[in-house]
Amino acid sequence: MPHLDSTDRPNAGVLTLDARILVRVTGDDRASFLHGMCTADVKSAKPAAILPALFLTEHAHVIADAFIWVTPDALLLDIDADAWSRTHAHLEKLLVADDVDFEDAADLVVIDVEGPAALDATGASSLAPWTFVQDATSLVGNLPRYGGPAASVIAPRDSIDSIIAAILAKVPHSRRIDSSMLEVIRIENGVARVGVDTTDKTIALEARLNRAISFNKGCYLGQETIERATARGGLKKRMFGLKFNDTDFPAAGAVLTLDGKEVGRVTSAVRSPHFGAIGLAILHHSAWTPGTELKVGEGGVAIVSELPFAQK
Repeated sequence: MPHLDSTDRPNAGVLTLDARILVRVTGDDRASFLHGMCTADVKSAKPAAILPALFLTEHAHVIADAFIWVTPDALLLDIDADAWSRTHAHLEKLLVADDVDFEDAADLVVIDVEGPAALDATGASSLAPWTFVQDATSLVGNLPRYGGPAASVIAPRDSIDSIIAAILAKVPHSRRIDSSMLEVIRIENGVARVGVDTTDKTIALEARLNRAISFNKGCYLGQETIERATARGGLKKRMFGLKFNDTDFPAAGAVLTLDGKEVGRVTSAVRSPHFGAIGLAILHHSAWTPGTELKVGEGGVAIVSELPFAQK
């Protein structure tokens, strides 16, 4: 991972999220079906809302995360392309007599804008978080998908260059960025990446994916496990931050031990311009106290940190 110094962080950093796809969900039963299949309160959502959502197994293990853009005539799933294949198969198994159709919106693309001027650059400064506006061709939303101030634009694929050029022209010190900067922002803010910081046995609450869970909605797949863990404080593992010495910077998968016992493994690690060498790990409850020193691999050291790092 290349080192990023503080001068590399633009006021507005723009990139196309090529790994994500958009899926139009239509049909009269779309809201009630997805309401029962994910953690978001889809039934209560009004048009112009963006819902963070998780698709879970019956044991609340995470299958995928997504954002649901609510339009008057469809629900638009903003989801990782690889995750959609397993999510689609999961949903189709449970789709019986419901009037629901899934259509890949290959004509659309997601543009992400990160940084303190992201909302001004996209014209979204008047929007509340997790809402969007729609014009003739695009959707523009106040969407902090990686935990920091950010906007997302859903637009026709053939208009990418013109939209990015217009965004970059609006604010000084703005430029295109790549995915390595997104990783820094994500980890600084303690946002788990499904499939990287989680496995197919990770419970949603273990990965601190609470922002995508409605704790007041009706029945949904995985709810019983979520309710039980919430009510009884039954979690044995949870994601925390790690601070490393630059000389001890580990690879993902490095074993973390406390008093000779394995308490977790490094899942993500970057060099942050603000916090130095940092990472994420889902840790056994014996290692939850911030400031605890863990051994990394054969000789490295990590200090447990509360999340997000950005709060300090």
